[in-house]
Amino acid sequence: MQNKTITESLIASNGWMPKAASTFAPNIDGLFNFILYGSILLFVGILIVTALFIIKYRKRPGYSPPSGPHITHNTFLELAWTVPPLILTIFIFYWGFTGFLDMAVAPKNSLDISVTGKKWMWQFEYKNGTKTLGEIVVPVNTPVSLIMSSEDVIHSFYVPNFRIKRDVIPNRYTKQWFEATRTGTFQIFCTEYCGDGHSQMLGVIRVVSADDYEKWLANAGSADDGLPPEKLGEKLYTSKGCVACHSVDGTNKIGPTWKGLFGKTRAYAGGSTVADENYIKESIENPTAKVVTGYQPVMPSFKGLLNDKEIAGVIAYIKTLK
Repeated sequence: MQNKTITESLIASNGWMPKAASTFAPNIDGLFNFILYGSILLFVGILIVTALFIIKYRKRPGYSPPSGPHITHNTFLELAWTVPPLILTIFIFYWGFTGFLDMAVAPKNSLDISVTGKKWMWQFEYKNGTKTLGEIVVPVNTPVSLIMSSEDVIHSFYVPNFRIKRDVIPNRYTKQWFEATRTGTFQIFCTEYCGDGHSQMLGVIRVVSADDYEKWLANAGSADDGLPPEKLGEKLYTSKGCVACHSVDGTNKIGPTWKGLFGKTRAYAGGSTVADENYIKESIENPTAKVVTGYQPVMPSFKGLLNDKEIAGVIAYIKTLK
């Protein structure tokens, strides 16, 4: 159901853009459409004038050009093709620059959320210490300010429905704010190539009512979805971004497959061990402790991002992948 909602939110509502869902969208869409249709109008106009000139001044039998003084310039024409385009360019610049300033300065009452980009996931942290992976939950009609940084390479945080995109850079902070105008679930993409798992570095922004947001925040971090442990683990496999690096069908990706993992002997630099509950828990919280031979130590630590019940759910799910 969630994937269907995301797909529907990305469907163009005006022929060009995904469905608008932020206060920025009308201004950005208006400027885009003004430039697009203005360019089409000018292009068609130039083609028509060119065609008329070709027909009117084409070379015909017996035709000789009228005699007269050699024309070197025409002040009116030169002003006509210089001044109006200059005014139009200044107008477009002003429109775009004022929109840029609006997007650059967040309101003082905005809700601050820290965003960390890392191969290949998005991590979010709220002021009360709540951390989530791959999902932001925000109230509708409320300014939200994202303070973003990267732990490894350059990423780019892009939400088509909100018309926002900002680079996420190592060793410095970048900021982006938005105000969602309707509830729903909206897709987050990374639009800066960042390695093998770039195309799967996805996330969602879930916009809810103010009351639902307060309820979610009060219970955030709880994994008690009423699901059996293996079903919870299956859900976390997708929602926490494990799918980007680990397959469940035996295919080796950036990391080892989870299929047949439990109980298998894993060789690593300096020894080997059986993949039991303790090994899997250690690999989740301290993935560089025992890096499987043939793979790179690129997995980030999930310590503090998954609680004990969620880790138990992941282990239970891995056990089912025979």
